[in-house]
Amino acid sequence: MNNASIRVRLTLWYGSALALILLLFAVALYLVMSRALREQVDASLDEAAAVAIRTLGEHRFGPFLIFEDLSQDFPEIALLDKFFQIFGPAGQVTIQSSNIQSREIPLSQTAFRASLEGQSTFESVQFKNGVPLRLLSVPIRQGEQLVNILRVGTSLQPTDRMLRRLLAGLYIASPLALLVSLMGGWFLAGRALRPVHAITQAARRIAAGDWSQRIQTPHSNDEIGQLASTFNDMIGRLEVSFKQIRQFSADASHELRTPLTITKGETELALRRPRQAEDYRIVLESNLEEIDRMSRIVDELLFLSRADLGEIKLKMVSVQLDDLVREIHQQASVLGKERHIQTVLNAVEPVIIQGDDLRLRELLLNLVDNAVKYSQEGQTVELALVVVGNQAKIIVQDHGIGIAPENHTRVFDRFYRTDEARAHSAKGTGLGLAICKWIVDVHFGKIELQSTVHGGSCVTVFLPMTSVKA
Repeated sequence: MNNASIRVRLTLWYGSALALILLLFAVALYLVMSRALREQVDASLDEAAAVAIRTLGEHRFGPFLIFEDLSQDFPEIALLDKFFQIFGPAGQVTIQSSNIQSREIPLSQTAFRASLEGQSTFESVQFKNGVPLRLLSVPIRQGEQLVNILRVGTSLQPTDRMLRRLLAGLYIASPLALLVSLMGGWFLAGRALRPVHAITQAARRIAAGDWSQRIQTPHSNDEIGQLASTFNDMIGRLEVSFKQIRQFSADASHELRTPLTITKGETELALRRPRQAEDYRIVLESNLEEIDRMSRIVDELLFLSRADLGEIKLKMVSVQLDDLVREIHQQASVLGKERHIQTVLNAVEPVIIQGDDLRLRELLLNLVDNAVKYSQEGQTVELALVVVGNQAKIIVQDHGIGIAPENHTRVFDRFYRTDEARAHSAKGTGLGLAICKWIVDVHFGKIELQSTVHGGSCVTVFLPMTSVKA
């Protein structure tokens, strides 16, 4: 059963449930119909007995009763489906209808004892090689004395015949209904599972490398439609993730290959012939610079990998953000000294936030370092901290090469650098802004970029604020 398809299992479960329902329905119908027919027969006997008692009350009792006198006022006596008997107080037959005169139907001890106690009795009997009978015995009393016992009976053959026909009909109709239902269940299960088959086929094509595959989702919002929509969303996210991984691998390879190529080329050039010690020193210094760059790339990659795995623990404390901004401003003055780039500190409002002091310092230093790195010689970088509602707003603005609008969201991707950025500065790794975004995210903040080509860039960071220093 576990190896069968879902369609087969659904059909079998549906058929089993339907078979049980049909069986219970057939049993209940048979019992209800049997009881209704028996009650109808009993009611007919009770009514005939009541009429007979009224008729007998107008005649003399005992052996002087004449059947013809009774049949005139008691037409039920002449009916073929009923017969009657009148017993004396001792249980002997005194008179009976002509349609049973050829057969002796004695009074049972149960009916006789009940009559002595003044109770009516219903009985079902069947004699050997005879038809089944339903009997009603009613005592006739005068005062406290039993004078006669009236018995009215009828054959149960019509009732049994009707019940047998009902059983035959159920025997024939139930299997047919079950067969038709199974065929319908098989068909409906196939239609219901058709989208699942489409999902399976799409998954196979995706496993073969075709990430463009999508499932045609049904218009309905049922479980299958929701499954197809969820599957399409998952494949879409996976496609984006794999593209990012491929891009990441390509960018990482490019960033690491460049310093390796430089190091290898300079080393090979230095070893082609004997050189002066100063030449070797220059080559080693250049190699050391490239090794430092590769080491920085590896460290940043390791940091981001650990961040993705949740292995970097933050030490959340109260941070005086305005003091931190002033410290970064002093460091930024040193960063831009060689190229005469000045960092200007604009409005700084006192702010306290909950955060990791080390990571927030890294965030600000990366943003200011980027602003200085991509500014032209002699330009200025502006740094500010203001309060907006219940958030601290940090602004880092430069007037450098800028970024095209279509690249605003991509600059936060790992290793992404525009061609202008690569041409302007070869020292970048393309990981700084990715680290900045992670730091902002883990502090439940938001980072935004506004920039135009050759018009400078403005990076704005919003962080939830704890309080304002008095």
